[in-house]
Amino acid sequence: MSSFVAEPVLHIRGIGKHYAQPVLADVDLTLVRGEVLALTGENGAGKSTLSKIIGGLVHPTTGDMQFEGRPYAPASRAEAERLGVRMVMQELNLLPTLSIAENLFLDRLPSRGGWIARRRLREDALHAMAQVGLDALDPDTLVGELGIGHQQMVEIARNLIGDCHLLILDEPTAMLTAREVDLLFEQIARLRARGVAIVYISHRLEELAQIAQRVAVLRDGRLVAVEPVAGNDPQHLVNLMVGRELGEHIDLGPRSLGAPLLAVRGLGRGEVVRDVSFEVRAGEIFGISGLIGAGRTELLRLIYGADRADRGTVALGHPLEVKAIGSPTDAVKQGIALITEDRKGEGLLLPQSISANVALGNLAEVSRHGFIDRGAETALAQRQMQAMRIRCSGPEQPVGELSGGNQQKVVIGRWLERDCQVLLFDEPTRGIDVGAKFDIYGLFGELSRQGKALVVVSSDLRELMLICDRIAVLSAGRLIDTFDRDHWTQDALLAAAFAGYTASDALLPEPAALPQ
Repeated sequence: MSSFVAEPVLHIRGIGKHYAQPVLADVDLTLVRGEVLALTGENGAGKSTLSKIIGGLVHPTTGDMQFEGRPYAPASRAEAERLGVRMVMQELNLLPTLSIAENLFLDRLPSRGGWIARRRLREDALHAMAQVGLDALDPDTLVGELGIGHQQMVEIARNLIGDCHLLILDEPTAMLTAREVDLLFEQIARLRARGVAIVYISHRLEELAQIAQRVAVLRDGRLVAVEPVAGNDPQHLVNLMVGRELGEHIDLGPRSLGAPLLAVRGLGRGEVVRDVSFEVRAGEIFGISGLIGAGRTELLRLIYGADRADRGTVALGHPLEVKAIGSPTDAVKQGIALITEDRKGEGLLLPQSISANVALGNLAEVSRHGFIDRGAETALAQRQMQAMRIRCSGPEQPVGELSGGNQQKVVIGRWLERDCQVLLFDEPTRGIDVGAKFDIYGLFGELSRQGKALVVVSSDLRELMLICDRIAVLSAGRLIDTFDRDHWTQDALLAAAFAGYTASDALLPEPAALPQ
């Protein structure tokens, strides 16, 4: 039983933040000890800005805060952490060339006689890792060798070391398996019992009832509601977030499917992708489903030439013709675009402007005699900002300042300028709020009406069932079956996803991302 008194930890009064335009205005909020406050809203609503203000990464333009009864205005993240305010951001703050143990205790490495005390460091790391279920890993493993889910858990473990009074978790489960999510929720329960206050930022409304007591909804930079989670209807929260009702049906408009534009025949790479074959027709949205580790991303990378296939062919065009695609450059020349799942690491130059990012891959259009024509670059960016409905202050705003959904729109906008006929989307709506998702679904409809062939990989099975004409299911690297819209069921798709694995497999992938 908890021994703490549920007293206020953080008071926020009139907090606002202005860049070229207001992104946060007049936010009043109180957080109490031992409480999980869910913070939700559309991308660009101000969630990350508010959390960064609390965590000391951003200074507010207006308003003030009190932390544990004292004025609170941290000058930096380090100062906030010294006071007991920790933040786990979507952008991981880890050094890939250092070990797990070194990353966990980077600013407090145990030493003896001027040397790192390796045995003590290892023992301390094992204790910290056990708190988040990473005790099966070797603390001497380099962080760069870990998958993104394990890296996220290392980041969480790092922030739980020491005296933590307020913990901010920004989309913590976006890249975790079901087992890791359960471990995280167990740790959150322990923190609550110790009286730690938690701000939990998430678009996954189904999670909120499991861990949060109250939910705060931001829309267009303003706090529109703070309500108990118990008994709250998720659809009500969605309506608060977007200011309008969104149904479960998507009308992609009148479309007609043409001849095949993409044909994959026997494509494979080792045991990761095993002799996969399928066709995608002009105007078709072709989904690819499967468990984590089934080979979905790896398949797209083979088609795009980012990885070298050791067997199989890719044919394009009308009529279909086998193409030699040995690199992404070859793929782009042949009219294939890949919108990667890692938009921050592989899709964008975050410190650069929207103009510069849209111009990437379109340099011939914006260059004159070897120099960038800034006017043409700006015009190109403005065209895509309008077409994609990108929320920003202007074409010169750094992409790193945009919300996740708007960053994704910048990546997609860049490729739309090239008029590629085959578009490969890898997790296009991961970490994006429900309003931005529907914008992207609408874009898929428009692209399919233009006669382009779309291949969409998603961990959200319901999303694929909503937008796709057909869904192929990968399991253990093999394409098990392909389902037409009128003939699929969720049970049949799930059964196919498990079909490639047997009890003799040494390690089964986690079925985390598929609905239960």
